[in-house]
Amino acid sequence: MKRTKKAPVSFLVLALAITLAGCSSGGGNSAQSGAGPEDNDSIIRKVALVTDVGTIDDESFNQATWLGVVQWCSANNVDYIYYQPMEDSTDSRIMSISQAIAEGANVVVMPGFLFGETVVTMQDDYPEVYFVAVDVGAGDLTFDYVTYYNPSANTVCMTFAEEQAGYLAGYAAVKDGYTKLGFLGGMAVPAVIRYGYGYIQGADAAAEEKGVDVQINYTYGGQFHGDANITAKMEGWYRGGTEIVFACGGSIHTSAVEAALLNDGMVIGVDVDQHYLGEKTSYAYNPFLTSAMKGLQNVTATALDDLQNGRWSSYGGKFITFSLSEGDYVGLPTDDASWEFKTFSKAEYESLKSDIAEGSVAVDNSSDPAVFPQVSGRTTVHEIA
Repeated sequence: MKRTKKAPVSFLVLALAITLAGCSSGGGNSAQSGAGPEDNDSIIRKVALVTDVGTIDDESFNQATWLGVVQWCSANNVDYIYYQPMEDSTDSRIMSISQAIAEGANVVVMPGFLFGETVVTMQDDYPEVYFVAVDVGAGDLTFDYVTYYNPSANTVCMTFAEEQAGYLAGYAAVKDGYTKLGFLGGMAVPAVIRYGYGYIQGADAAAEEKGVDVQINYTYGGQFHGDANITAKMEGWYRGGTEIVFACGGSIHTSAVEAALLNDGMVIGVDVDQHYLGEKTSYAYNPFLTSAMKGLQNVTATALDDLQNGRWSSYGGKFITFSLSEGDYVGLPTDDASWEFKTFSKAEYESLKSDIAEGSVAVDNSSDPAVFPQVSGRTTVHEIA
């Protein structure tokens, strides 16, 4: 469905975007490298990434997507830059993108569901600009959650099968001996919900196979960063017997890690391999058992490469979901340094991945916050406000 009515954008915002043209960034933070000579034969002249509410060093999806931009642009001698909006609002994101375009970017990369309104607002106003929306799905392109829109020919919306990554993490944790699990989501948005519901399904499948009972505490923090209140809640979980928490949503893992270290608990990271975060010398041990990852960096770099090489028709105007059926787009880290499992083997992991990819193991991709996945009598889920 094409856009029939655009959300109003204040004249002040657009004027400010023009005024700021030539400044370092939309929010005072930017980075630039690999600037090459102008090449009129090149489709991509300059790539701009605009962050959502996070930063390019958020140790999660903003950072991973940015690394994809850096990887491709550095290898291809293409100008690149990032912008951090001054506030969490559609107007502020529009301002940063308008500035990026005014400063020469003809490809704009936008990580995160918060860009849904921005995509609908801007894509038809700049048909000469390519918009790459990462982690933005069909349910995000709306102003009112009543009417939904499609990406235009110059826009691609790319999502991942987070439920498969969550399934692998939950299954592996239980197979490795954990029976008292926790899930700490950031906000109850589709990507986070899919991670959590997959985690429940995987843990339940492993519980049935092993013939053990599993308890799962489940909550959302209502934000994508940790704080004292969330840390206190996690401390209560660990003191109450929770052995491991899947911390899913931006930097909310900081609360889970802090609480885990105080109680000899473990953590599962998200989006990228977060094992390195636990290698701080001040930590008594590394609390990261594993991470439920999605290929944000690789997908971003691949999309840019396909655009540059005339394969945009595979992207433009489409919602694309990257799952194990399409390739190695979600999973757990298998580097020896990151493989902390004691009994769950890499051979078991690869076998399960193949079963999911081939469809012999089905993972429900529902993201309805009101309906938890069905589980066997072996698993009990405690939803905690």
